[in-house]
Amino acid sequence: MFDKGSKASTADNTTGTQVIAVVGPMAAGKNYICSQMEKDGWASVDADILVHEAIEIAKDRILDTFIPYAEQQNLKLTRIDGTIDRRSLGKLLFAIPELLKIQESIVYPIITKKIDDFIKEHKKTIINATVLYKTPELLARCEKILFVTAPRLTRLRRARRRDHLSYRQIFRRFHAQRNLLREYKKSGIPLEIIQN
Repeated sequence: MFDKGSKASTADNTTGTQVIAVVGPMAAGKNYICSQMEKDGWASVDADILVHEAIEIAKDRILDTFIPYAEQQNLKLTRIDGTIDRRSLGKLLFAIPELLKIQESIVYPIITKKIDDFIKEHKKTIINATVLYKTPELLARCEKILFVTAPRLTRLRRARRRDHLSYRQIFRRFHAQRNLLREYKKSGIPLEIIQN
């Protein structure tokens, strides 16, 4: 189903590149859709993986910013090897939502640069992300949005099996993502909903 919205996409195809966004809530099946498209010659960049890379790149700044909050929550943000414990960081960010915006301001510029570089290297690119709308400059490069979704119970089972998170953590993330479709419809970019 297409929802073309009232605004035209600002995606620029003068360079001969194609960019599509594959978005949707947690455990909807975005990776599966991307894997199927890769069989047709698309190159997929996973924003979740880039978040992990960006967190390590910006590790010192993140630790300086968040350790005082983590200590208040009895959370340790580093592992024995000195890397950031992303589960603990995630618990902190979802426990204190205003911290999420601070973290995004630190890592999103790094992610945007990495995705820009990836697009330059490929003719047909999929940006696999949940909250791509938070980086409007990247979303504007997409000629189409594939919004992948699945029934809530299905997503709950997948998230438990895949991420081994508590129900409370999963529901907190589900709640944070409740308005995703509305955010993407605002873009005016042609949007197709895929039930997975």
